[in-house]
Amino acid sequence: MNPMVSDTVDLQSPDDIALADRMNVGRQQIVTELKKIIVGQDEVITQVLNTLFVGGNSLIVGAPGLAKTLLIHTMARVLDLKFSRIQFTPDLMPSDITGTDLVQEDATTGRRQMVFAPGPIFANIVLADEINRTPPKTQSALLEAMQEHRVTIQGRTYTLDEPFYVFATQNPIELEGTYPLPEAQLDRFMFHIVIEHPPEHEELEVVRSTTVNVDPQFERPITGADLVQFQKLVRRVPIADPVLKYALSLVRTSRPKAPNAPESVKKWVAFGASVRAAQYLVLGGKSRALCAGRYHVSFDDIKACAHPVMRHRVLTNFRAESEGVNTDTIIDELLDRVPVPASGM
Repeated sequence: MNPMVSDTVDLQSPDDIALADRMNVGRQQIVTELKKIIVGQDEVITQVLNTLFVGGNSLIVGAPGLAKTLLIHTMARVLDLKFSRIQFTPDLMPSDITGTDLVQEDATTGRRQMVFAPGPIFANIVLADEINRTPPKTQSALLEAMQEHRVTIQGRTYTLDEPFYVFATQNPIELEGTYPLPEAQLDRFMFHIVIEHPPEHEELEVVRSTTVNVDPQFERPITGADLVQFQKLVRRVPIADPVLKYALSLVRTSRPKAPNAPESVKKWVAFGASVRAAQYLVLGGKSRALCAGRYHVSFDDIKACAHPVMRHRVLTNFRAESEGVNTDTIIDELLDRVPVPASGM
């Protein structure tokens, strides 16, 4: 399904405005509930919520002990959604994710028949923990589910319940026994979310709050059905042509063969961002606008989404690695170099 398809480009009806208000209030309530467990990480929470409201998938990268798993599990509890955690290991097989057909005997007739046993992919929120620890063959078992929200086993297709999200985690400092994610799979993640170590006062609060007995009771401000409605609403948010063209310009300028690509891109980038980057810049901008109580997308909304949307889609070359240049540096330069249309919002 093309993530840019929408049935209208307007947000003027009373029902839509009421739904937008509910989304904004619901977001604030979700954050309040998450804060019962999660300390700090405000920007990470914002990006995870944008993932939910757009209906995408996200890759979360951070060192051990930074609450990557805890955040997603707590999110599922707050939303009362079915949660499934898959611990990726080198011996994990595709059928361990999708499920498989088993031979079962009917107790009354004695006849044997094949019965499908669903795998952990049949959930609303799937956490692919340490996804780069399993070989590409098993990683690819997620591709159809992430893109089409369905799985095919033995020639039969099973549709996954909505809403459906995949959040994958990676440890950036541990490379022994890992398998890099193929570019095609990386491109299916809306955001590449980076979790850094918190400042000292937040880290102190983490230590304090996790070394005592804690049993929070969560209120559930919105439901899975609400999330599906929010996803449709996001696609109805209007975006002015100058803002749309600015998002596309950021993406096109990241490609070394683009006529207006800066010298740094030509020097350090092997492959630029795909068209999905432009799609998710726009969708992320729409979600961010609604969460701020606005019914239009601004240039700042696009800029705020640039790093998480593009950092895993801009692939650097050996020269960049040897000079210590990462994709965030390149995106910073793109944001400086790509002009904002003067007639925009």
